[in-house]
Amino acid sequence: MELKNFVAGSDIYDVYESDGLAVRVYKDEKYKEKCLYAALTHARVETSLGMSSIKMPIIHEVSLVDGKWAISMDWISGPTLGQLIDENPDKTDMYMDKFVDIQCEIHEQYMPLLSKLKDKLSRQIKSLGQIDEIKKYELLTRLDSMPKHIKLCHNNFNPDCVILNDDGTYVLNWGSARQGNASADVAKTYLLLSLRRPNLADTYLEKYCQKTGTSKQYIQQWLPIVAAAQLDRGIEEEKDFLMRWIDVVDYS
Repeated sequence: MELKNFVAGSDIYDVYESDGLAVRVYKDEKYKEKCLYAALTHARVETSLGMSSIKMPIIHEVSLVDGKWAISMDWISGPTLGQLIDENPDKTDMYMDKFVDIQCEIHEQYMPLLSKLKDKLSRQIKSLGQIDEIKKYELLTRLDSMPKHIKLCHNNFNPDCVILNDDGTYVLNWGSARQGNASADVAKTYLLLSLRRPNLADTYLEKYCQKTGTSKQYIQQWLPIVAAAQLDRGIEEEKDFLMRWIDVVDYS
């Protein structure tokens, strides 16, 4: 396979557009397990999302490209919700309503075959070297006390992974999806917005809580947990921000 057009990159993989496919190439051969597990997770969501109006790319192949593991799936054309917000700031309120509606529809799906979000969060927190054992214990105790659900959680939901085109609404980047508590997923989205689009974070949380009747304080209880899990990614420019959010006292 020839990789033609570089589209975007992350700390783990790069994305290319090639012959009508989106090709996610993992940067290091040691990421074989991450690649295969992401493909399995995506495929399970594909199977179970059929009753929803939300669309997603279909996986075509998992292969080696120049010695690196890669996932090939449908290339979805169209503007992301993030681009639409940037280009039409006067319509931000309308687009944020749409964003919350999409996430609520995702949470209406039940995914008992997916791995548990709480298990992933627990592993990430236990692996941290940046915080002491007492803080880990506080975070893990709080995590263990949270209600256990089996709702579909995207676990990376943000305006840049939603594409709106003539065929409908597409949600991308399902490799981190898990079954779990919707409010944990909302806390993760709030965290991502606070990091990347801070002007939208509070508007988003207000709209979600108002639409679903969820207590803002309850979602805030998840914030130190998801911040600690995000710290596990080792993104240096996020470290100071996340460390400030990990203090569980602030959200008691």
